[in-house]
Amino acid sequence: MITDVAPESGSTMPVRRARRRIPGWLRGVIWAVIAIAVISTASYSTGVTALTSSNTASTALRLALPILLCALGGLWAERAGVVNIGLEGMMILGTWGAAWGAYYGGVWAGLLAALAFGALGGLLHAVATVTFNVNHIVSGVAINLLGLGVTKYLANLIFEPLSGNPRQSPVVPKFDTYSAAGLSDWLADLEKEQRVGISDVAGILRGLVTEVSPLAMIAILLVPVSYWILWRTRFGLRLRSCGENPTAAESLGVNVYRHKYVAVLISGAFAGMGGASLVLLKGGADYLENQTNSRGYIGLAAMIFGNWRPGGLLGGAALFGYSDGLQLAGGGEAVLALFYGAVILLAIIVVVQLLRRQWIAAALGAVGAGVLYSIYWANDTLPSDLIPYTAHFVTLIVLAAASQRLRPPRADGKPYRRGED
Repeated sequence: MITDVAPESGSTMPVRRARRRIPGWLRGVIWAVIAIAVISTASYSTGVTALTSSNTASTALRLALPILLCALGGLWAERAGVVNIGLEGMMILGTWGAAWGAYYGGVWAGLLAALAFGALGGLLHAVATVTFNVNHIVSGVAINLLGLGVTKYLANLIFEPLSGNPRQSPVVPKFDTYSAAGLSDWLADLEKEQRVGISDVAGILRGLVTEVSPLAMIAILLVPVSYWILWRTRFGLRLRSCGENPTAAESLGVNVYRHKYVAVLISGAFAGMGGASLVLLKGGADYLENQTNSRGYIGLAAMIFGNWRPGGLLGGAALFGYSDGLQLAGGGEAVLALFYGAVILLAIIVVVQLLRRQWIAAALGAVGAGVLYSIYWANDTLPSDLIPYTAHFVTLIVLAAASQRLRPPRADGKPYRRGED
């Protein structure tokens, strides 16, 4: 506490100075450094190099893209006050649109078709929730069911004569990939040397700069662009005011209905783009029925984990993409080694909670670390039946851990009628 002298009496009085908050970007960098350090330590301690290999990082990037794009879609809708649980259905529409457009017009036509089909799903959701005031959850569930039904009908109508399979499209073109040649080769040499820490960082970075598609570059660029539009422009301020207090926004001349419609249309387009990433990226399959595998819901969870902020949802998408990519690149042994890394992270959290004198949180963290370590110690690998659900388990655990600090927009999901309080 700092004391100042009152000018009238000459007496001293305490003056509290507000603590300077760490900028969001710096907080994200700190968490990224901690995560890499934890994974590196786990890789060295367990001998499982797949935790930090370039193959794992590259696979994680590809698998994180649909989650990231769906999370961005959810961010736009919910910042305007519309809960969009229909992201899964819009993503399904995007997968079919991407395959149809790419087959007839190439990858960029496929991407545009995916955006259009996803936006169409968003338009239906906006009509139901904004114009007719339908419950947002009910409308979202209906969009998910409609997405499944419409794509199944269209696949039977258009794809079956071409592929002979009503559940699969014919072969469609994929996006080309590009690498930072000199940097990628240098990082590959560092990765092969197996130096503690240095090779781990080199492997992760090499996976992020090798064979990267234009779609991945666009998706990552959309994160800062979304932040700039929503937090640094007049349009973004008006849109966010619709999600915080639409009545007050309307009194200031904001067309609440128009901003909600625009936000949900953009939300659907981003979800459709996420569906395109499943179809148009190298290493992925062509259109398959139900190929989204609940990634729309995981994207919604990433947005919630990120506290309705672009930087936070980027971290959530990276976490879920990494856990999904790890089970593909390293199998059950690598996922089990990730448990060891989780034990290290929980130990750090326990120490922090003890320093803050948060005894209950520290005790719960210690119990969780003990449970995870016992699972790691008792098994050589995880059962093959559980491995594909790694990302889903991570989603549940992360949401349970992050639920205490979340603050959604105040009017998110609430009905709104123009002229009513």
